[in-house]
Amino acid sequence: MFYYGFDPTYFLVLIGLVITLGASLLVKSTFAKYSSLITSRRITGAMAAEEVLHSGGVYDVSINRIAGQLTDNFNPQTNKINLSESVHDSASAAAVGVAAHEAGHALQYASGYSLIKIRTAIIPVCNISSTLATPLFIIGLLMTSYIPEGTVGTTLMYTGILAFSTAVLFQLVTLPVEFNASNRAIEALTASGNFTSDELDAARKVLRAAALTYVAGLAASLLQVLRLVLIANNRRGRN
Repeated sequence: MFYYGFDPTYFLVLIGLVITLGASLLVKSTFAKYSSLITSRRITGAMAAEEVLHSGGVYDVSINRIAGQLTDNFNPQTNKINLSESVHDSASAAAVGVAAHEAGHALQYASGYSLIKIRTAIIPVCNISSTLATPLFIIGLLMTSYIPEGTVGTTLMYTGILAFSTAVLFQLVTLPVEFNASNRAIEALTASGNFTSDELDAARKVLRAAALTYVAGLAASLLQVLRLVLIANNRRGRN
């Protein structure tokens, strides 16, 4: 499978890079496109986020402006929605969609949404496992090169793969969390009656494009797991 130092599994890495790059370009282009569509009532991102919060009976979450482009997030530890400059003060349909999505996350925490609890609970384990995954795999790979008759190296490689797989688990849990936050956002914006159908459709398209970045990330991680398994199986077959 591997000849003269050439590793054909690198194609899996390249495919993952193309997928993630394509998703990133899509969300940026979609956001840019609908940034020119100004809402008829001149509702800014910050105002939209507040609307969504209040629709769920949440009044203790602050909304702050931060630097950067599409760096928006909700921090449950500080109970703050952080909106980038291009979202906080913009009255575009794109900004409204992004801001409302972050408010949707705040509603998830406030309502005790089960998957957000699961995601929060596994974060520490995933962080530790992701940190150990690559060193374990590389050490195991080196051991199989210098001690081919041993089993410790093979065990370390598969342990590294298992550790890396926790990142995939985190991404699997994240997907429905992100879709749910967007659904909550669109439902609240629709119920408010402050946006036209075109504005809501634009916000929905921005959120759909953003969601694809998470799908792309999951796909890239799955391809990386497949690559590691192929490498480990190939090395085990040679020993």
